Amino acid sequence: MDWRVRGLCLTEDPDLFFPIGGLNSGPAAIQTDEAKAVCRHCPVTRQCLAWAVDVGPVEGIWGGTTEGERRALRRRAVRASRPTERAA
Repeated sequence: MDWRVRGLCLTEDPDLFFPIGGLNSGPAAIQTDEAKAVCRHCPVTRQCLAWAVDVGPVEGIWGGTTEGERRALRRRAVRASRPTERAA
């Protein structure tokens, strides 16, 4: 079964997950928090986040994260996968 059919977001207005404006502005920040609250209770948050990270830049709230938060996750994963250099 596809994880997307079990997402709690299916019962919400899709616009909730696509805040307009800067995510730090009043209305957009409130909307972002509301969308993330839905994700916190969703049974497929992990699958959703994994999909959004794998796909790359995706607008909106996916897996309880913003695009910027997912970008940071990808950067950390890349750094962690690099071999460490030893000091001589």
